[in-house]
Order: sequence, then structure tokens, then C-alpha cells
Amino acid sequence: MATVDLNDVRKVYSGNVEAVKGVSIAIPDGKLCVLVGPSGCGKSTLLRMIAGLESITSGTVAIDGKVVNAIGPAERDIAMVFQNYALYPHMKVYDNMAYGLRNRGMGKAEIDTRVRETARILELGTLLERRPRELSGGQRQRVAMGRAIVRKPKVFLFDEPLSNLDAKLRGQMRVEIKNLQRSLGVTSVYVTHDQLEAMTLADTLVVMNAGVVEQMGDPLDIYEAPASTFVATFIGAPPMNLLPVRDGSLADGTPVPHAPAGAATLGFRPEDTAVLHEAGDRRLSLDATVEAVEPVGAESFLYCAGGGQKLVARVSGRATAQPGDRLKLAATRVHFFDEAGRRVET
Repeated sequence: MATVDLNDVRKVYSGNVEAVKGVSIAIPDGKLCVLVGPSGCGKSTLLRMIAGLESITSGTVAIDGKVVNAIGPAERDIAMVFQNYALYPHMKVYDNMAYGLRNRGMGKAEIDTRVRETARILELGTLLERRPRELSGGQRQRVAMGRAIVRKPKVFLFDEPLSNLDAKLRGQMRVEIKNLQRSLGVTSVYVTHDQLEAMTLADTLVVMNAGVVEQMGDPLDIYEAPASTFVATFIGAPPMNLLPVRDGSLADGTPVPHAPAGAATLGFRPEDTAVLHEAGDRRLSLDATVEAVEPVGAESFLYCAGGGQKLVARVSGRATAQPGDRLKLAATRVHFFDEAGRRVET
């Protein structure tokens, strides 16, 4: 078990390209921290610096209270699970899982105990004599996880481990990883660009953008109170609707009640949008024209034009609206952001 602490960590490449710009994160013992953000935001670089696979330009990385900047990957007592599984194709599952333990000089009996116990946990017991080419993608990912688990490291590092799987398998593996991490209680850092994956897995969510931390905290707290327009549109699918505000009104002249001083953008999520049926409703409302309807089963998405912008409304059940219909939409819960895109509290 271990804590992981990053203090003002920076990474500058040749040409003065700054990939990570002073990131500080404290990950408690036994918790799962997810780094999420678009491609090029610095999340994988940060993970590689924790692993010791990438040098640190400045700042410190500490594992279990010990600064590890000058310590090699093998001495950091971490285990990493990669996107491409990185299994030895000529070895059976048993040997893939046992390989690292043999290299460390562990006794045969202890290796066998660890491998078989881990295989039991991951439901790989019947696959130990197969080679990677005889396994499905999900089974290969379990073997990669098993190879990490048998080492009993202080920290697990996951580098987009599910990105090669189809949607159904990703969903299944998310549940397995979360349950496994909780049962083992091993501190973990997980990198993904998938916001759904991030929301469902994280104890602590770190949203990164252009080398900096935009927001860090409980996933639902971030969803419900995004610190910036970037977070508001990156976390959530479909993303939050954003409309410019000037002098207390939207672009089409719709008044914005209770807009705070400094508010330049109004935001509301698709699920916080209602179709008004009664005259005299006093919530923030705007006229909109339906451009497309997307039924997805238990709910439907209405893609509209309104307030001078494109909007998305999420409605339950089968939508009765059709393209071309004129609607009155109400934002039942709103957020405000300033000129710099930072949250303005009301």
C-alpha cells in the first residue's frame, strides 16, 4: 500500500515544449485516481513520470512518502498495465504471469501460489495453458492485469487499458477493474480519454487540459459544478449547452434572470432542459427549433437551434417532437462562467 504525491511536476521537451505545467496531486493510500483529458493534454506523460519511464524536468514524485525522481522504474515497486497488453506471444498465460516473478528470483512454490490465486480472482484458471493468440481481447487484458497483480506492487498504473476493446467489453472490464481495485486496496493511477470511463472508475478525478489540471475532485462534484467551460463540455455526453451572455441577455434577446456580475456564458446540461407545455412558467426559457431527433431507447435527444446557438435537450421516453417543430425550452438548472471561462458562483 502507498500514497502517491506529485508536487509542482513539470516536463519540458527540447524546443521548450512544455507538456506538463506544474501539476500537484495527492493520491491517498488505496484510492483510484483517474487522469482524463483530450489527446496531448499531458496525462500519459504524467503517468510515465510516475512510472519512471519519463524524466522529470522539475518538481517531485513521491511514492509512500519517498521521492523517487532519481530511482529507476524497477525499484519503484509499481506495476503498469498497457493499452496493447504487452504479452509475450510465445509464452502460455501461466508463464506470462510468472515471468516477472522468476526474474526477481522468487521460489517456484511461491510463484505457483501467486499465479494460481491471481488466476482464480480473474477467472483465468482454465486459460493458464493457452497462448495469447488463443484468447479474446478481454481475456488478454485480464492476463495483463494478472501479471501486474502477482507482483503485489505498491501502486498500479493503467495506461488506457480498455481502448482496444469493443463497447460491450469496455463496460464489463470497467466493472471488473473497479471491483478488483477495491478488493485489493492498491493505490492506482488510471489514464483515459473516455469521460464515461473516468466518471465510473474514479475515486478522485483529475481533468487535464494543455498540461495543467483544470479541476480535481469527486467525479459527481465535478459533473455538477464544473470549474470551467472546458470541464463543462468535456465531462458529460452530450456536453453542456453554452450560450453567450451580454448585459443580462442571450444573443437573441432572451433575458437571463439572476445573471451574476461578470457572467459571460450561461450553461445548462441537456438533462436540465425541459419542454414547456404551460404558459406562465417562470423558469429561464427560450424559443427553439428542432433540427434533429435522436432516440436512444429510454430517452431521446432533441438537437435544436435556440438562444442564438445550437442546443441539446434530453427528454425521457420516445420524443413526440419532429424536425422543424417550434418549442419553448426551459433550463431548470444553470451555471455561469466569466470571460476567461472560469465558473462564477451564484
